[in-house]
Amino acid sequence: MPEALTPDSALTPESSVTPESSVTPDPLAPGAPAPEAPRPAAVLFDMDGTLVDTEQLWWQAATELADELHHALTDQDAPEVLGQAVEHTAAHLHKVSGTTLTEAELAARLGESFAAKVAAETVPRPGALALLASLRDAQVPTALVSASPRRVVDLVLAAIGRDWFAVTLAAEDTPRTKPAPDPYLAAAERLGLDPATCVAVEDTPTGVASAAAAGCAVLAVPSTATPMPDGGRITLLASLEQADLALLGKLGTARAV
Repeated sequence: MPEALTPDSALTPESSVTPESSVTPDPLAPGAPAPEAPRPAAVLFDMDGTLVDTEQLWWQAATELADELHHALTDQDAPEVLGQAVEHTAAHLHKVSGTTLTEAELAARLGESFAAKVAAETVPRPGALALLASLRDAQVPTALVSASPRRVVDLVLAAIGRDWFAVTLAAEDTPRTKPAPDPYLAAAERLGLDPATCVAVEDTPTGVASAAAAGCAVLAVPSTATPMPDGGRITLLASLEQADLALLGKLGTARAV
C-alpha cells in the first residue's frame, strides 16, 4: 500500500504574511500535498476464481460427475459450468447426459464433491489478499458475493479469514443467483449503497453479467480462457496484482458514456 502523504507546505522563515493577506496553496507547487485520489464506495468480490483458485476445482467436480454420466465436458459446456450455481450445472448435466438421476440428486453429488475439494485445497489468487488488505487500510468496505453454496463459502472464509468482509452472500441468500443481478443488488443494499457507486470484481462472463446488470462498475480478471465481455463500465485486467486502490477509485467514480 502506498505510504500516506504528509503535507509539506509550511512557510519558510523567510516568508512573511501580513494580517491582511492570505495564502492559497497551489496544488501544482513543489511540495504541495497531492489531491486525494477518489475511492470506490465499496468493492464487491466474487469468490471462486477471483479471490481463491477454486474455479478449477469446480470444473474438476463437474468433469468427474459428467464422466460418470458418460458425457465428456468440452469448451462448449463451459458457459453452463464456470461461474454457475450448482443447480444450474446439475440441470445442464441432466439434459446432456440423459441420466435417470434427478437434477436434485446430481446437484447433491456436485455439491458434496466440490465442498470436499475446497476443504482440501483453498489457495488465494495472486494479489487477492494484498488488495483486500489495502482496502481495509483505506477503510473501503468490501463484500463477498458468491454463487456457491453457503457451506462452500464458509469453508473458504475459514481458510482466508472472515474479517475481510462486511457482508457475505451465498447462492441461498437471494431468490436468483448469477447471472441475475440479485446478488450484487443485495450486497449493495446491505451496505446501504447505490450499486452504481460500487466496483464488482469478477472472473467469469456469468459473474460479469450479474454485476453489470446490477449497475456496478466491473473489474474483470479472467481465471480461464473463456472470452469475457467488455465495454461500458467493464474493465479487463490480467491479474489482481495489477489492481490497486487508485484504479478501483477511478472505476467506481466513472460513469457509462
